[in-house]
Amino acid sequence: MGLLDGRVAIVTGAGRGLGRAHALALAAEGAAVVVNDLDAGLDGRATGGSAAHRVVDEITAAGGTAVADSGSVSDWEACAATVARAIDEFGGLDIVVNNAGVTRDRMLTSASEADLDVTLDVHVKGTFAMSHHACRYWRQRFKEGTPVSGRVINTTSGAGMYGNPGQTPYATAKAAIIGFTQSLALEARRYQVCVNAISPLALTRMTETYLAGLSEKDTRKLDPANASGLVAYLASAEAGWLTGQVLRVEGRRIIRMHGWSMGEDYTSREPGVLQPEELVEAVPVLFGVAPRGLAGAK
Repeated sequence: MGLLDGRVAIVTGAGRGLGRAHALALAAEGAAVVVNDLDAGLDGRATGGSAAHRVVDEITAAGGTAVADSGSVSDWEACAATVARAIDEFGGLDIVVNNAGVTRDRMLTSASEADLDVTLDVHVKGTFAMSHHACRYWRQRFKEGTPVSGRVINTTSGAGMYGNPGQTPYATAKAAIIGFTQSLALEARRYQVCVNAISPLALTRMTETYLAGLSEKDTRKLDPANASGLVAYLASAEAGWLTGQVLRVEGRRIIRMHGWSMGEDYTSREPGVLQPEELVEAVPVLFGVAPRGLAGAK
């Protein structure tokens, strides 16, 4: 018996790396998996390959159930078709793992409009569109009185939480996914759907440039499969109603991330609107140092 027996999952970007590991893990736990992958390069351009079919072959060879899907997550109607395919092939849908991604790493001054558009299309629109069509299905089921236990698992990154120079388009997209996760979690709970995000530190095509030169021991720690156990858990009934969370995965370590929280504050001593002159004294109270001591200040 697996954690996901009888459940149906879509995993996007599942032809390689993290997505492949997630698809294999979900199938190993008993889920029927739609392996979605356009088979594109890191820049988002389709190569016409068959990565999704290779993963399906791996799953079926191990006794699992899967079907390949080549729809682009940046295409609204293709996402609708992927959701419909899961329902038609396997009789329903329970889990969406939004993993597909591209990277066009640029400093802001070097980034083009196309770099931004492609990155947002795959990461943000892709996550939004696939979740939209899945949630419409779940909401309708709920309205009909059918029990629902939907799961959306999104993928963010350290760049989206902390920033990273040279990855301005990518960091923008990954930060947006956090906001999307938290907002959808509040919306979707009313029709019994949980929405969480993972931030995996893993060695993949997308990160190999940044993680080059690692020892074999460190490389093993960054195996993409390290994050897949968490994906399988979040997709299962065992996760209960855990929702709206961001969980970081670093090797065998899982970290609960805390979002924006209130820090130091200052309240004006005078009624009315805060004046710029007053902030000359107020800002050092917030930071414990005068502005000239802050990074980038003159």
